[in-house]
Amino acid sequence: MAAHRPLPADSELVQAIAVLARAQQDAVWDRGQALNKLRSQLREFYPAILEALADHKHGLYAREARVILAAAPTPTAAAKLTRRRLQSLLKQAGRVRGIQAEADRLHEVFQRDYLHQAPQIEEALGQQTSALLRRLNTACLNADQLEEATAQAFEKHPDAAIIRSFPELGSLTGARVLAEIGDDRSRFASASSLKAYAGSAPVTRASGKSCKVMSRKVKNQRLAAVGYVWAFVSLTKSQGARAHYDHRRKAGDRHVASLGVEGRVTPVGVRVAQLSGMHQCVSCVRQVSRTYRRCADADLPELQRLATTVETWWREILAFLHTGITNAGSEGTNQVIKTIARDAYGFRNPGNQRFRTRCATTRRARGHLDAR
Repeated sequence: MAAHRPLPADSELVQAIAVLARAQQDAVWDRGQALNKLRSQLREFYPAILEALADHKHGLYAREARVILAAAPTPTAAAKLTRRRLQSLLKQAGRVRGIQAEADRLHEVFQRDYLHQAPQIEEALGQQTSALLRRLNTACLNADQLEEATAQAFEKHPDAAIIRSFPELGSLTGARVLAEIGDDRSRFASASSLKAYAGSAPVTRASGKSCKVMSRKVKNQRLAAVGYVWAFVSLTKSQGARAHYDHRRKAGDRHVASLGVEGRVTPVGVRVAQLSGMHQCVSCVRQVSRTYRRCADADLPELQRLATTVETWWREILAFLHTGITNAGSEGTNQVIKTIARDAYGFRNPGNQRFRTRCATTRRARGHLDAR
């Protein structure tokens, strides 16, 4: 029994978030699968719709594309669409600006000459396309509804503010991370165990003179998937992450290895650093909660003031743990200046005070608070 790992003691809210987050991720995967099948079908007989949506931001995911494809499931039907009909479809899809220009562009694309299948075969392929489109619409609706429910449940959790404080970790991706790591503070003893669970820590195989560093195959696939998205989005917002990624790419690493998702080539990747920071923040929250309980049980005024001070300055403390930036140096210098003025019972000449202050705060005299 001692050889088995105990199940995590997660709260009921985290278990509910895990159900919603995993269902939403499955819906996203189903949506991608349905999109790939539809795109593969359109390549066989309907290249006009793919060419018309080639420059669209969301492609076939866009509501405009799905509305037009539902109205014209075959190239012949698309060629019969008038400009007025296209404008009506764009308005039905929710487009507000540039309707006439977009309708003219689509009309010009649909009127071009393309190779066609036989009429009966094209009609049959159109029926199959309509069926695949209905499946894609259902998958999009399920993913959107589950995303909203997951975000609402995630915002109710006390750790939501901590998780969202990490760069480019929003409600949905934060909910996926929380669903997989849970809120059991004793589940991961160190940041290394969390990185191994996420698949970011490399595996070293050494025997004699040979030593190989390989990626970790046994891992939480869902946490690895959201970690890839998290690390990839951080490249556009974090200068440090971008510099590390460019450095690893110049060294010859592939895209995934440079992100630190594989846990390969280098033990310090973008995602590795993110997981380490998250573990430190969560561990700090655990220590703070334990301190609050001890202060409440001790029933001492001094400990109660300590707990109140920590709670008041908790955001600043968390910012220091996350960024490593603090104003302790300036506060220490200010304390030295006040000590000098207090020991001298005030200065009549501001020049003398400025001179004493500079003498006490120089690099040679730094560390000696007694300026006398």
